[in-house]
Amino acid sequence: MTVKIIRAAIIQFDIRRGELEWNLAVAKQRIASLAKQGARLVLLPEMWSTGFANDRLKELSETTPRVLEDLSVVAKKLRLTVIGSLPEKRKDGFSNTAYVVDRDGSVAGIYRKVHLFSPTAEDRYFEPGRKAVVCQTSLGPIGLMICYDLRFPELCRSLTLGGAKMVAVLAEWPAERVAHWKVLLKARAIENQLFVLGANRCGQDGGLVYAGHSRIISPYGEVMASAGKRPATLSAAVDLSLVERTRKQIPCLQERMPEAYRSSKYE
Repeated sequence: MTVKIIRAAIIQFDIRRGELEWNLAVAKQRIASLAKQGARLVLLPEMWSTGFANDRLKELSETTPRVLEDLSVVAKKLRLTVIGSLPEKRKDGFSNTAYVVDRDGSVAGIYRKVHLFSPTAEDRYFEPGRKAVVCQTSLGPIGLMICYDLRFPELCRSLTLGGAKMVAVLAEWPAERVAHWKVLLKARAIENQLFVLGANRCGQDGGLVYAGHSRIISPYGEVMASAGKRPATLSAAVDLSLVERTRKQIPCLQERMPEAYRSSKYE
């Protein structure tokens, strides 16, 4: 069996709230640069095209189809897969939605953020998603999570049980809780024995400073690539055979006892 190794990359940048054209230009330029370096999977942060311009959601969500068309052209031309979160207009409101644009230009997967961050009133502007999504791509199965989702281990475990070998986490995570970001990314990788790729924004929007510190974590919990708090690109060679090797060495997933976890009584 041939070992499949993927050059995975993350674009970390300071998103300009409401400035679609600037954000899109930055993303396209950096995707092209990473493609020249051999990247076959590129992650963008949460709400990368617009930021959280919640007062302009209707207007900005209407630009998402055009953004996806642009990404489709780029992905097909450069033969790579791009994942990022965008505002989605729906019949019942708006969603914070991750789109997976595969190397043939098709939208291979859509995930709507399940856990909305009430401390910043995200739940006032967006409708939550209702299901976990493992996307079948040309690179293999990829699980999708957005920011606050990272605090819910049940979601990542469901992606693992659904066949994910990599989990993409797209975020606008604040600097004041950067320690949580680093620990939780590692924890999700170690406990599920898969690759976790955390794409976070950096910079400042109003009074809120964002952490940056995007990173790629191996199934062993090793930090394979990381950024600081400034704009950056990072990449690593993701060897998917390491997932199975890790799970054979320490068979946590095989030795789960779901019937015990359902008990609500202490004996």
